[in-house]
Amino acid sequence: MTALRRHIVSCIAVFAMGMAAVSAAAEDVTADAVEPTDTAEEADCPAELDVWVVSTRCLPGICSLPKEVSFGIERLVGEPCCRRWERAELAELVSEPWRPFVVFIHGNRYSPADAKEQGLALARRLARHACGGVAPRVVIFSWPSEQQGFLLKDVRQKYERAYADGHYLAWLLCQLEPQQPVSIVGYSLGALVAAEALDDLARTSPDGIRWADRPGGTNLVFVTPAVRCDAFAPRGPYRDAIEGLDAMSLLINSRDGALRFFPLLEPAVRVDAMGYVGMPRRWMPAEVEYTSLNAAGMVGKLHTMWQYLDSPALSSRIAGGALSGLSQ
Repeated sequence: MTALRRHIVSCIAVFAMGMAAVSAAAEDVTADAVEPTDTAEEADCPAELDVWVVSTRCLPGICSLPKEVSFGIERLVGEPCCRRWERAELAELVSEPWRPFVVFIHGNRYSPADAKEQGLALARRLARHACGGVAPRVVIFSWPSEQQGFLLKDVRQKYERAYADGHYLAWLLCQLEPQQPVSIVGYSLGALVAAEALDDLARTSPDGIRWADRPGGTNLVFVTPAVRCDAFAPRGPYRDAIEGLDAMSLLINSRDGALRFFPLLEPAVRVDAMGYVGMPRRWMPAEVEYTSLNAAGMVGKLHTMWQYLDSPALSSRIAGGALSGLSQ
């Protein structure tokens, strides 16, 4: 192995290790297990939590929008002191079109329990932000991102798998009523899942209505997205994905220790990650509300969603970006 090849392998390994910086303290939670709840945190707002899990972990990889999908679906039920996850049906999930539908997509190396823990933490912050209004329906999109094999092989597999899960997410969103407000919060590689889904929706017309023509609003929140920085450029690969957006909120980290190695994932292109260098406002249509913040000063080099959720300023920005203009 040449010195150059050893350097590239080492850099991608560091990228993979950084992508794995998620909470290691989460324990596995089954469908019937009790979910611990921070009741003190919820006491700030009486809004009821409405949290669901849609899992693709047992579904195969696909290359296009599917015709039918059998997700693993769970719903958080019970009193705040003793909540638990119960299995649910798709019809139940899409049964309240008047409620904002917020999808949280986690990053790489999350177990099912990790995804639930972090999604529930986000749901609490969204509920506090919506205090006095309609509590959003928070859907944790749990995709197969658990560690598999060596670091280099693992990160490449997840990068490719994110495209397949974008198709699954697009199918899920097609099941919603056109008037239902939608928000997508994508963290790290979860943002790639979101971009792929929105790209599908730009070419799909469920019930004869183009996504861009839906009466329900669509917000997008990217937290240190592991997506190429030119994704939404005029000639970018996901330019069509922004069609129909009402608002986009971007949180980047110019010191992120993992995303700095993102160009090595696509050696032929070698572009930086949007979550590392950001993107200019001019790439967004004028009618799309766009905000961007470099959180490097508050987060440092760490690549973990918890840093953003634990910061009152950053979590408020995420919640505000997700729910802005979606209340009916």
